[in-house]
Amino acid sequence: MALATGYSARAQQPSSNVLDWKAPATLSTYLLQQMHAQYASRAAELDRAAQSTAGAAAYRDSVRARFRRVLGPLPTRTPLRAQVTGKLTRDQYRIEKIIYESTPNHHVTANLYVPAGKGKKPGVLLFCGHEQEAKATVSYQKTAILFAQHGFVVLVIDPISQGERMQLTDAAGKPLARGGTTEHTLLNADAALLGETVPAEQFWDNERGLDYLLTRAEVDTARLGCLGNSGGATQTAYFMALEKRMKVAALCSYVASGERNLELTGPADGCVQLPGAGRACLDLADWPIMFAPKPLLVLAGRYDFVDYTQIEAATAETRRVYTALGHPNQLNLFTYDDGHGISQPKREAAVAWFRRWFYGDASPIREGALATLSEKELRCTATGQVNTAFPNEVTLAAAHLAAAQKLAPARAAATPEAIGALVRRELNISSSADGRPLSMALLDTVRRNGLVLRKLILRREGEPPLPALLAMPPASVRPTRVLIWLPDAGKATILDSAAQVQAYLRQGTAVLLADLRGLGETTDPAAFNDPKYYNREYRNALLALHIGRPLLAQRVEDLNSIQMFVRNQTQLSGLPMEMRARGRAVGPALHAAFIWPTFARVVVEQPPRSYQQLLAQPTAKDVYSEVLPGVLQRYDLPDLQRALGSRLVLP
Repeated sequence: MALATGYSARAQQPSSNVLDWKAPATLSTYLLQQMHAQYASRAAELDRAAQSTAGAAAYRDSVRARFRRVLGPLPTRTPLRAQVTGKLTRDQYRIEKIIYESTPNHHVTANLYVPAGKGKKPGVLLFCGHEQEAKATVSYQKTAILFAQHGFVVLVIDPISQGERMQLTDAAGKPLARGGTTEHTLLNADAALLGETVPAEQFWDNERGLDYLLTRAEVDTARLGCLGNSGGATQTAYFMALEKRMKVAALCSYVASGERNLELTGPADGCVQLPGAGRACLDLADWPIMFAPKPLLVLAGRYDFVDYTQIEAATAETRRVYTALGHPNQLNLFTYDDGHGISQPKREAAVAWFRRWFYGDASPIREGALATLSEKELRCTATGQVNTAFPNEVTLAAAHLAAAQKLAPARAAATPEAIGALVRRELNISSSADGRPLSMALLDTVRRNGLVLRKLILRREGEPPLPALLAMPPASVRPTRVLIWLPDAGKATILDSAAQVQAYLRQGTAVLLADLRGLGETTDPAAFNDPKYYNREYRNALLALHIGRPLLAQRVEDLNSIQMFVRNQTQLSGLPMEMRARGRAVGPALHAAFIWPTFARVVVEQPPRSYQQLLAQPTAKDVYSEVLPGVLQRYDLPDLQRALGSRLVLP
């Protein structure tokens, strides 16, 4: 395959764009296609499982095991050091202010609602949604009160990054990020670098909450349940799936990362997202299925922004397993004509459900006037935040950084050969050709600021098209090397100042300007990426993690296509290849240089951020673009820099 050095001026176009379709949709479309392919076999698997009791049980146990793998590691149990910091007495119940340590010096605040009267009562864990007031949210107070009035001991837990548990604050306790959902998301990116997840960290807070509940003399330890709304429903789903002591549960405005909701609304907050969940084929119904056949109530608003049709479908799938296991009546869907949240009708239905199974009482529940308290009145700490109330408080951000620092000596001791093997394994990329042929579409030329460039589209089976521009030295100058230029903001930005490109061409350097997937032409529109997530490509980065193929790894595949293209060109084959990278292209370039020695040199236009450095700056933006789950257990970017030696040129 040869390229002419003297280009015709025909079909000149002012635009440097190569793709002739709506290029910004390319990467998200590709990722959704990959996701659908992963889920394609799930329906058939569930169909087979639902044909028998043994099949349904095997499917339930299989998805539970897969969930346990993607959830990530959990800490060991340490002393709770629980304390009651105050009590508020009401006519039919009292509220106790509870603080316990889920891990050493990591404090959890909660309110315990204890019914009046003697005797042991069923215990209920109430998990809060994303309201900043957490346990003090009016609807959660009313839920807890209604349960307490009807004979339940209820523990309402502040999730991390909400209520009194903001994790990213200054010395005065003022939040450094935009709010709880932003914190959840930033912390989940940092956790992923260690091979951990925020959902696992929330799970552990809740698990230790259960441990505390079991210490209370008022609680019947044989009758335990849990419920939650919205993000609290996600916590409930994850908790009831693994915690065998849960006997009854309810999910309200339930959301989790599954095939349909990722397609409809995109990835949610970090406390919902589990890297690799798509590769594990875990869908919305699978968490309720993990609880089967225990009594489960699904509470839904017909006009919720959480897609009601999807809730119906997930409940129907779950019911097939309940039926196969012989208990179809232990699953129920309660729908009310309202929106998101645990409104009065849903609270009444939830209490009635728990009364039915724990008290054998099928009577309807009617909620009267319930007096709630202010956030300040329900505070457990003296200052309103654990970060200021406890001088030795260990935030999740601090715990993540400490874990990375503990791993640093082992990373530093790795040899270049060992690091190379780790890189290939981390990215699941072979050092040799993978057998998928590369095809190239040669398009027209573009003239910009004295440059003449050929438009190219590189295609390889299983990967999205890669747009590039190629500038060859003048016909009188023999090419001596190839520069692969990878700007973070896209190849068009280089053409706006063409002097550097022209200098390379005069020196005999062929210049290939490429937009790695998600950059330049294929940048995801800002409208699909809520700024609260602090990541300009959050949708695509999280979809990539969901399917188990991080964006960084996929961009390395693009560099594989590029080096294959260069090797196949008559004028370029055998010439030394150099990469020049900036921003989000730096990580892929460093990794690609390890895998393919054909990249003789890497010029980095700005120092790369180390993964450990990202943990030291937990409010940094665009971290998900860099995430490789568990990478800090094996190596960091400075380890790559050290091992590349003279092949790497830093600014």
